[in-house]
Amino acid sequence: MSSSPVPVNRQIVLASRPTGRLTTSHFAIVDEAIPEPAPGQLLVRNILLSIDPANRAWMQAATYRDRLEAGQVIDAFTLGEVIGQRNTNVAIGAVVECLHGGWQEYAVVDAEEVRVIDVVAPLQHHMGCLGITGLTAYFGLDRIAKVKCGETLVVSAAAGATGHIVGQLAKLAGARVVGVTGSDNKNRFLCEKLGFDAAVNHHSADLKAELDAACPSGIDVYFDNVGGPLLETILRHMNVAGRVACCGVVSQYDSDSPAPGPRGVPGLLITKRLRMEGFLLTDYHDEWHAASSVLADHVTAGRITPVEAPVDGLQHAPQALLDLLAGRNLGKVMVRVADDPKPTGGQT
Repeated sequence: MSSSPVPVNRQIVLASRPTGRLTTSHFAIVDEAIPEPAPGQLLVRNILLSIDPANRAWMQAATYRDRLEAGQVIDAFTLGEVIGQRNTNVAIGAVVECLHGGWQEYAVVDAEEVRVIDVVAPLQHHMGCLGITGLTAYFGLDRIAKVKCGETLVVSAAAGATGHIVGQLAKLAGARVVGVTGSDNKNRFLCEKLGFDAAVNHHSADLKAELDAACPSGIDVYFDNVGGPLLETILRHMNVAGRVACCGVVSQYDSDSPAPGPRGVPGLLITKRLRMEGFLLTDYHDEWHAASSVLADHVTAGRITPVEAPVDGLQHAPQALLDLLAGRNLGKVMVRVADDPKPTGGQT
């Protein structure tokens, strides 16, 4: 009589550090034993993995976390269900956000590093517009950009995970919103479906003229997700006392030799009295719950339209990241590893 197969934890690890463009050959799928939590830890069944440009950046060098090395599980923000715990106050069955759940089916995490969420929507929304995506847009605008009614805001990677939320929140604040993408189709989507006032293609042969037309009163706020040459171009269109919220540098992640720049710094910052400031979402960790409630109200009332791009199956995470880096995504990219847990208590 055959015995049942022993459950395993399927993981995706970095097979080798890329020296140029990232390819699927830089990843490997391995099976390990399901880990056991130590005191103060949780065993979490991952449900959704966030796919972010930062996944690639962590392979380059130490940033706000150590560099990812060959053999290590690809780090990632995850949503999952607690299925085991030792000496913690987190209940079995709770749904939690994990900053470092990783590309794997099960993760052991410290209880103090998770946030238990009150599930008020499909978990896709909690991964996207109500989670790290929406929160990044919210705090970047509210604390760094401080966009005001009547101002002009430009956001790059505008059809991406953070960008499409930034634009909609800025519209709610009364700003003129201009998106920048690398696709005319994406730009039409932004204007026709999400209410952007204008959009330009950064591949345009005359980007300067298109920006002039889209921003006749100049640019007061730039929400920068890409860095590189586009940032250099935008700086020259900024108004005096403009603000730049530096959220990401996706144009330079998939390379070991990113281009220098932008030129004109600090000259333009001085002459135009610009403020350029970077931020991390974790800077505001204690305020996530309150901000999520604000975003949930916007979504429920139809003031924000979430755009999500779920991919089914852990094995597809590497290709999902490659597609994201190539700009083939629309909205928030995530990988579904397991089904949402059945609703219990206050969950809907």
